[in-house]
Amino acid sequence: MEKTSSHELAQMRRSYGQAELDETHVAAEPLAQFQKWFNEAVNAKVLEPNAMTLATVGPELRPSTRVVLLKGLDTRGLVWYTNYESRKGRELEGNPHAALQFFWGELERVVRVEGKVEKVTDIESDVYYRSRPLGSRIGAWASPQSQVIPTRATLEATWAEEQARQGADPERPANWGGYRLVPDRWEFWQGRSSRLHDRLCFSRAPDGDSWELFRLAP
Repeated sequence: MEKTSSHELAQMRRSYGQAELDETHVAAEPLAQFQKWFNEAVNAKVLEPNAMTLATVGPELRPSTRVVLLKGLDTRGLVWYTNYESRKGRELEGNPHAALQFFWGELERVVRVEGKVEKVTDIESDVYYRSRPLGSRIGAWASPQSQVIPTRATLEATWAEEQARQGADPERPANWGGYRLVPDRWEFWQGRSSRLHDRLCFSRAPDGDSWELFRLAP
């Protein structure tokens, strides 16, 4: 297998120029702008448009990231589901501030969201859990997420045991459910030529209800 050289890495670049983003055309509210861009990503058949990188910070101030899937969106915030005892769950327990990032390369766009994270209600978690395929519901019982396991076979054996134990209609595990990031900052990035990208940022105003819009240098 050939190794990519440092020179080859340095030469990897592309010029952006599909679209532009300016203050006169951006929505007045960040949620409306996000929904517009998200719909365009879906229509463009972007691979997993709801995939988002979640960044958290642990007790030793070490940041960590992973990809999760957006499963809920409204004026309250952005929702995903996971094991509360996973690394991200433990880190959010200690520091509830986090950041999300969507990358839609086909459209030369990035959306960044920052804010405080809270757990969704048990009812919301129950409703979403029941909507999942049965295999995934069993998986929530079988996987001790982020813990060390001996082998893949161990995981599969545990899944088979839980399948037999839980049956066709398992209840949601108590350590599995949803989180909601309540945004206080949104950034919309549109690739432009000569690396002079458009970056428009919405920041929650001091009144806590409205948004302030400003442009950032690329």
